[in-house]
Amino acid sequence: MGDEEEEDYMSDLFIKEDVRPGVPMVRRVREALQKEEKQKEANEKNRQKSVKEEEKERRDLVLSSALGNENKGFALLLKMGYKSGQALGKSGEGIVEPIPLNIKTGRSGLGHEEFKKRKAEEKLENYRQKLHMKKQANEQAADQFRIRFKNKQEERKMEGDLRKSQRACQQLDIQKDIEAPKEIWYWLQPEEEDQKDEEKDDECTGSDLSVSAKLQILTAYLREEHFYCIWCGTTFEDAEDLSSNCPGDSAADHD
Repeated sequence: MGDEEEEDYMSDLFIKEDVRPGVPMVRRVREALQKEEKQKEANEKNRQKSVKEEEKERRDLVLSSALGNENKGFALLLKMGYKSGQALGKSGEGIVEPIPLNIKTGRSGLGHEEFKKRKAEEKLENYRQKLHMKKQANEQAADQFRIRFKNKQEERKMEGDLRKSQRACQQLDIQKDIEAPKEIWYWLQPEEEDQKDEEKDDECTGSDLSVSAKLQILTAYLREEHFYCIWCGTTFEDAEDLSSNCPGDSAADHD
């Protein structure tokens, strides 16, 4: 009884067998593998096909078969002189193969595919518009950043020119024995100056002016009073010398 039982080829007895490539397999393992392959083939053949699979097979079989004389339409064409494989039309310019069938297997209604296609196109177009708007927003943000950065650089440059003008004004005024500036902000103020006095001076000296306005006023004073240009870094002999040899009264004129 034990000898007639089919031995389990997945047992330790068979697993321990050497089945590496190039090494001959033992007969029992080879037979077991062959039996397994046959069982798989049998299961595949005996598997019950679904209704859709059977319909598709029958449809493909019919569509792949050429029409015969038993078909009334084809028989009528033959009587009219048509030959199998010949193109349709009086001069043979028509089609040779029948118009392919577009089989609809889903449960959606007519026009649903076109609706889905239209929705997909609309979604794609909306996505493209969002990308375009995002790109424009990024470009605008970059432009605004560049403008702010440029303005900040220009403001820093004007602040530097103003300090240079205040320093030059103080030196030139002192050389002319001018003991106090025409306006308090014409000269550089000591950092240890009392805060209250500074606030009081700010109220009555027009220090609420912008840096640009202060620079314009102070450079005009230096040119008129001392014939000095901060961008040339030169004290000219007189107004005529200043007018003839200085490019202008702004930083842009000296670029």
